[in-house]
Formats: sequence, structure tokens, C-alpha cells
Amino acid sequence: MLPHCPVATVPPHPTDRLSAFADVLFVHLQRADQRRRGHAYLHGLLTAPGKKTVRHLAAAVTDSPTASQSLQQFVNSSPWPWEPVRRELARWAEARLRPRAWTVVTTVVPKRGDHSCGVHRRFVPHLGRTVNCQVGTALFLAGATAAVPVDWRLHLPQEWSLPSLRRRARVPRDAPASPIWADTFDMVERLKRSGIAPAPIVADLRDSKESAALLRVLTHHCHDFVLAVPGVFTVLPLDDNGRDLPAAACVSPPGVRHTLVRLPSAAGARARETYRLFTDPRYPTVVWITNLVRRRPEDLLALVSCHAGTGEAVRELTQDFGLQDFEGRSYPGWHHYMTLMSAAYAYRTLADAG
Repeated sequence: MLPHCPVATVPPHPTDRLSAFADVLFVHLQRADQRRRGHAYLHGLLTAPGKKTVRHLAAAVTDSPTASQSLQQFVNSSPWPWEPVRRELARWAEARLRPRAWTVVTTVVPKRGDHSCGVHRRFVPHLGRTVNCQVGTALFLAGATAAVPVDWRLHLPQEWSLPSLRRRARVPRDAPASPIWADTFDMVERLKRSGIAPAPIVADLRDSKESAALLRVLTHHCHDFVLAVPGVFTVLPLDDNGRDLPAAACVSPPGVRHTLVRLPSAAGARARETYRLFTDPRYPTVVWITNLVRRRPEDLLALVSCHAGTGEAVRELTQDFGLQDFEGRSYPGWHHYMTLMSAAYAYRTLADAG
């Protein structure tokens, strides 16, 4: 578990150090007023107590009566590109974190009404019911003691292919209504192209039933991975006379923790590729599959621990940085907020590591 550090207990951030961070982050923004507002927004996220409304953020950094309007415009209306900011954030974080894994987490944010971008009704297994929600998928750089988000995708279900919905939420033409596994792979490829040193992908997409598709595409593109799969995921154990079995059955007998398997040819992956199934004694009901068949068991468990640490980071983002506070009515606004929130969290977590 990662150490929790409530905002109220964080010492004041030296203005020059935060300014230097903002200068690195927003170097690609051409307008000086955008860079100033980005700095102010980060300062507000780091210091404002309670809900991270624009009014609270503005009050934390200035007495100006127009500040909240300026910050609102910066997040929701200003056309600044978020991809270069995330790229700079990833480079800054990598230098301080030395990532062991790239971890993937899907977040569900309940919503009232139908005005938020990407909102839809979805059955959420851990809640045991269907909710009206947004679904975001985040890619983290994860080290031994910390994990920070460096990219996000907002899931757009098929109903969000309607032109009327996309116009209302200002969804770009090149933002497809994609399954979560495709959004995940897109983030992985984008981070790889940015020059960040590759690390194993560790993801738990059991609830979305998309583990098999993600496994196939990561295998095809030669990415190392450790993926949680549903217990009913079908595999072909190498030592079981060619019978297809559910993954859970291959690791359930006492004392059996690691099993070499292939996938049935009908699964669409490389039929002769060998994988390893394993469980973590701390979470024995979760079955993991990896193509890192030569790694030591303790190394694989360390990668699973990186994913557990990412879950703690999501809880901190929710409690301290407003992950569920932002209304997210527009597609650009949602991405702007997630970028700024990620940067503020990374600064709080890693600034002293530089």
C-alpha cells in the first residue's frame, strides 16, 4: 500500500519550485495567460481543502473576484492541447520514479442526468448494480513506492457515436467510440512513442470482459504484460493432455501457484505462444496471466503489488484531488481536468524525489 498524505497536512509548496514544475509542464502552451492559469490551477488543486470546485480552487490562490471565471474558462473552453502536457508529465515523473510497470486502472464515476460527456448506464460488478456513470481509463507509471497517472481515456460507448451527442459535448471527429481494451492499447502505444522506457503492462480488466482482446493485441505487438483474467477464461495447460480448462481450475489446487499454458487456437492469439498463469497468495481469487514466463515468481508478485499500489493512488486522487468532483460535460474539459489533476498529484508525490 502507498502512504496516504492528506492535502491538509502537506507543507506549503515553495512558489519557485511549483513555478519551475509548471514551466516544464506547460512549455508547449503558446499563450502566457494559459501558462499562468495552468500554474494557478495546479496551486489550487494542491492547497484548496474539500471539494475541488473552481470556486474553491480560485479562493485558495487569489482574492480576485474574476479568478473563478478565468479558471473555469481555462479548463472548459480554452483550446489548449493536453497531449503535450501529459508527455512532459510522463518524462518528469519517469526521471523521479524509475517505473517498474505501466499499470492500467478503470474508474467509474456515478453521474446524475445525461449531460456529462460519455455518460451511460452500466452494470458495475463491485457495486452489484447498474449505474449512470462516466468510465475513465488511466495509465500510470508505477514504481516500488508510488504510482502516478500520465494518460487518460474517456470511454465513449456506441451510443456516443450519434452526431448530436458528440456536437453537444465537443467530441472531436477523431475520437472514436472504442472498447476499453482499445483505449488501453492506444495509451500504451502513445507512451511508447514518447520515449519513456518500456515496462511490463499490468492491468485488471476482469469487470469489462476485455482481457482477452487486450492480451491478443499486446502479444501481437510484443509488449510484456501481466493481466488479470476472469476465472472462466479458457486456457490450454501444457501438462494436461490437450484439454481446455477454465483459468481458475488451473491454479486452484492447494500448492499450485504457477501453470504454463497456451491459448486455444480459437482464441485468436498465437496458438504456440506460451504464457504463465499464477495467483498471489494475498489475493488468491484473482488469476493473472503473463508472457513473462522466465521471470522469477517474486518478480511477478512485485508487478502485481505495483497494480495494488495504483489502486491506492486512485483512492487518493478521489479523496484529495477531486477525481469524482468534476462534472465533465465536454470532452476537452474532461481531458483538461484529468491532466491537471494528474500533474498536481504527481507533484505532491514526487517533487521531493528530484
